[in-house]
Amino acid sequence: MAEPQHTLHLTNVPQPTTRKPRTKAAKTSLLPPLDWAATHGPVSGAVSAATGAGALALLGAATHMPPGIPLYVGVAGAVGHGIGAGVRRRLTGRTMAGRAASWLLAGGWTTWAIATGPLSWAAAGTLAALGVGIGAMASNAAIREEAVELERMSTEARTAAAKMNGEREAIAREWAERIHRVTGIQVAVFAVEFWKTGAGFSLAAELPGGAATWDRIASQARALATDARLPLGCTVWVEEGDRQGRVVLDVATVNVMAQDFPYPDDYKALSILTGIPWGLLPNSDVATVLLREACALILGPPGSGKSTFIDVVLAGFARCTDVLTFVIDLKAGAAGIPWVRPWLEARGLKAPKAGAVPVPQDTEPGIDWLASTPGEALRLMEAVLRINSARQNGYQDLLDARDTTLLPVSPEIPQIEIVVDEGAELLSAGSFGDPTMKALQEAVKKAMRTTRAMGIRFVLTAVDGNVSALGDTAVRKFSPVGVALTSGESSGNNLNKLFPGAKVDTRQLKAKGCGVIGAAGADGFAPTGFKGWRTSPSMARQVVLATNARRPRLDPISAAAAGEDYARRWDADRAGWLWEGTTTAAPAAPAPARASGGGLNLSALRTQDTTTGGDAAGEGLAEVIAFPNNRPPGLNLSSLRESTPAAAPQPPATPVGPPWLAEAIDAIESAGPMGLKVATVADMVSRSRQTVRTALQEAADRGELVYRENGPQSVFLHPDHA
Repeated sequence: MAEPQHTLHLTNVPQPTTRKPRTKAAKTSLLPPLDWAATHGPVSGAVSAATGAGALALLGAATHMPPGIPLYVGVAGAVGHGIGAGVRRRLTGRTMAGRAASWLLAGGWTTWAIATGPLSWAAAGTLAALGVGIGAMASNAAIREEAVELERMSTEARTAAAKMNGEREAIAREWAERIHRVTGIQVAVFAVEFWKTGAGFSLAAELPGGAATWDRIASQARALATDARLPLGCTVWVEEGDRQGRVVLDVATVNVMAQDFPYPDDYKALSILTGIPWGLLPNSDVATVLLREACALILGPPGSGKSTFIDVVLAGFARCTDVLTFVIDLKAGAAGIPWVRPWLEARGLKAPKAGAVPVPQDTEPGIDWLASTPGEALRLMEAVLRINSARQNGYQDLLDARDTTLLPVSPEIPQIEIVVDEGAELLSAGSFGDPTMKALQEAVKKAMRTTRAMGIRFVLTAVDGNVSALGDTAVRKFSPVGVALTSGESSGNNLNKLFPGAKVDTRQLKAKGCGVIGAAGADGFAPTGFKGWRTSPSMARQVVLATNARRPRLDPISAAAAGEDYARRWDADRAGWLWEGTTTAAPAAPAPARASGGGLNLSALRTQDTTTGGDAAGEGLAEVIAFPNNRPPGLNLSSLRESTPAAAPQPPATPVGPPWLAEAIDAIESAGPMGLKVATVADMVSRSRQTVRTALQEAADRGELVYRENGPQSVFLHPDHA
């Protein structure tokens, strides 16, 4: 164990605001203060037994007590305290015999003293001898108990215990006593390690035999923290040790969850094979997830920090030298825009922020594909499925040479991570009858089932884990890595849906960005509280520029399979929405369409061959900007899609209704054009369906929402998406 770097105090006793001045008569005691709450040791126990017997003898003689009563009490104490309690605590036979003998001797002496008179030199002498004898037996038994306890430890544990210094030994004794007091289990603490951050320490202990198991201690974690009087937000995390019969306790003494931590700015290279950091654990260690074979599901209500967490996910993938990231965000691509903007600036399609350093001309997008509409997302997913088939066939020789069924992911053959933000819009779409959304939903689920071996995995986010939001339980089954963001959540439903039976106290995880993270499987870890990092658009810009030279390209076999859908993903007719209507360093937009016969002339917007004397408008269009892949722009009608009618009702600035209605309206707005069912909203706000239906209908009557009638599949939408 590392040497301690900090002196920790589990309890902070508040000092009085005023102190009386010390007078000359005040004297400082040279004796240590007495701890009246402490348990008896061999000496104090013997003194207590002797004085108790003497007092009872005096009382019995004065009140003419029948002499046999103390003897009966001694027998009862010998059986109950000496033998019964000893068996329950698994004490040695010597200790149980000593306790029983002490009770019997004290009871016998008291009976004799009452009968013959306690106020005699014979009574006083025998009482003193009795006290000395009890103390000697107790001391001998305590030495034997310590020796037996050491024998119960494994050789490795005894070696570790012998190396503990005084401070560690004090903490070990204190927590061994606390665990026994709270849980009834007598453990042997053999190691104490102070955290490098100074935020707490860890204990390693061995359990006694019998029915004692580590999860019995875990079930009392909150009671242990309360008994230790830890500050609010500081928890005791309990998990199984490195072998059965051992337990490890992480004791936080500083509330890390309440603090604000920016994303680390070293941006060093990572690999999907060795893990990606997603936040901080209570002990300030980094929560690292392994995603080579695992999908991840992130749940969080509005305001929980989900968008910030997605930036953490994208930053981790951008830092990997063996990962390409595809993003599907049906909320106008909001999650991916900050990661594309540096590339737009490099192409002159976006003006840099005032005072920002210009980006290098060779800057590439921080994500490799961004789909903001169902059609583009379906095109992306169909390309992914073709890539999966091509890799299975094209890399057979490599798989045989490596003697593996898992594609060896590398910078030359990168993993494809597909990040789906607000998956409720996508995954629950099958019930709404939209054929494009239905096909997209099926493609996502098929890819989750079939692409693990070929290095294609998903990270999905949703407001909650209900079947109505995720379509069915398949998404949870194929997502062994889970994150439940708990800030703003009142019922803890997402924790229970992701980690059934998890013993995590989410009442102390209410700060923005807090949550519970866990991973199933051999390389995983039990659900535990964590704190996400704070991010910003400027952080995304920094990550894109810092990793630009080392981000990989799609391997030739996969690129060939993805075809034109992949090669033309940044063309103006598919990605032009990213720069339309903005001020750029180059001319801002193509020449306006020419009218013909009073109608819209689309031929002027189509690609023309400028080398053969094409249409003048087409020539001008080709010369406006140098588009990716050196292609002139095609037809772009995105500015004509999803426009809000002029007469569409606008929601009032301050919604009227119950306190939870604003949260419900935010969630419905986040769900986009697919809206949310009454049942989904009811689960989210923990209200009855009838109550929710009435409030939402009233909001629709006021123009704050729009109701789409479709029988059992009826939903409420935000006016912006109606």
